[in-house]
Amino acid sequence: MKLFRMLGRNFRDALKSVIRNFSLSLASISCITITLVVVALSIILSYNVNNFSNIIKKDVTIVVFIENDATDQQIAGLENTIKNDKNVDSYKFYSKSEVAEEIMQHSDIYKTIMEEWNDKTNPLYDEFWVKVKDIEIIDQTAQKIKDIKIVKTVEYGETIINKLLSTFKVIQNISYILVISLLIVTAFLISNTIKLTIHARRKEISIMRLVGASNMTIRLPFVIEGLFLGILGSIIPIIITIYGYYVVYNYYGGQLFSPLIRLISPEPFVYIIALILLGIGVIVGMGGSYKAVRRHLKV
Repeated sequence: MKLFRMLGRNFRDALKSVIRNFSLSLASISCITITLVVVALSIILSYNVNNFSNIIKKDVTIVVFIENDATDQQIAGLENTIKNDKNVDSYKFYSKSEVAEEIMQHSDIYKTIMEEWNDKTNPLYDEFWVKVKDIEIIDQTAQKIKDIKIVKTVEYGETIINKLLSTFKVIQNISYILVISLLIVTAFLISNTIKLTIHARRKEISIMRLVGASNMTIRLPFVIEGLFLGILGSIIPIIITIYGYYVVYNYYGGQLFSPLIRLISPEPFVYIIALILLGIGVIVGMGGSYKAVRRHLKV
């Protein structure tokens, strides 16, 4: 019971301190709010870029073109090689007549031309469409297939895919660095703001020391004060994150420019981000306060 009474008193004193030193508290809250808004944007960007990257990785397909003079036995051998490759996730065979039908379904002009073709006059190639497990070694898989005698060529848009993945990776790294940097800056600013509060309350602290208050008794209200600042500072970023993401998601129909660039569904994504922001606000607020008290109170 004594512990609960002590905690209750410290929470009450910390709340009174936030209200009494409102201008200093407002500076800390504003700092946390602005930082967490940017942190939220960085986290959302990072997660969505990772989602874009995963979608592209899953969608990348190696198209294997087979020589027209290949026999059924040779094609069966090629299929067996593809099937047994450890990096192959799935594959599908399309005859040149199926390829022609697919093209005709998407273009009336091609349909007019290709309707006259038969098995002998059809210049297209039989194809295998291959999806891989690990896109990082797709070059090796494609080259292994390409080296087979009856394979005319393989295509998988390697240049574009590599550029996209490299760009996404750079964006992810930048967002990680930005988030970490912002957290460090926020902790530093809160620590300095708490310093001002401590300086303004030196007389009160001296009295507490004279009556024999322990270090923990002196420090705890400041740490709890940091808890309040973190919670208050995270409210606006949480509202902006939840409402803003829903607006953007609905406005763009869940995708940007292309079905390949799909946004993460808002639920439960935005609520997870909200909890992350609240946790960051609390940890940074309490950590900044504790650091300021530990370094600048001679107790």
